[in-house]
Amino acid sequence: MSDLSSPLAALVYDDSHDPDALLRAFADALNGQGIRAVGLVQIGHRDHDVAKLDAVLLHSGEQLRLFQDLGPGATGCKLDVGQLLDAGSRVAEAIDAGADVVIINRFGKQECEGKGLAYLIARALSDAIPVVIAVPSQADGMSVQLACSRAALDAWWQDVGSRSGAVEERTLRADVT
Repeated sequence: MSDLSSPLAALVYDDSHDPDALLRAFADALNGQGIRAVGLVQIGHRDHDVAKLDAVLLHSGEQLRLFQDLGPGATGCKLDVGQLLDAGSRVAEAIDAGADVVIINRFGKQECEGKGLAYLIARALSDAIPVVIAVPSQADGMSVQLACSRAALDAWWQDVGSRSGAVEERTLRADVT
């Protein structure tokens, strides 16, 4: 793992981890502290049943269905790209409304085809908003690779969040109200 100061961090997981639950709990904790965590995280991937693939908008808690029913015997990807892109638009709106950290899940095949959510990462980083994503352990090239643990996420956020001003700004807002 490398220094924690990069605004883009990758939570590295393998089959023994549940990065989705970890990212949801991390976002819930931040939002509970008044830190605006926005993004999209999958629900149900651990079942290895794409027909159960849903996601949650971290900033609102709304659950979205991301699969399409192609009928019995269908072997193609059941991910509804239109639903994914709609969810991405909703995350973009939340970023525009103000975000302290952006959390984006992985939709690897769609990212490779230019139909995923990678544009949200670039958008957040261009606005100096820290971003955390989940990537499989075989991924390479990320500047900050975090162990798939809450402690690693918290340490990264403590460093990056304090440098971005998000932690101090929320504390000041809480003191004023």
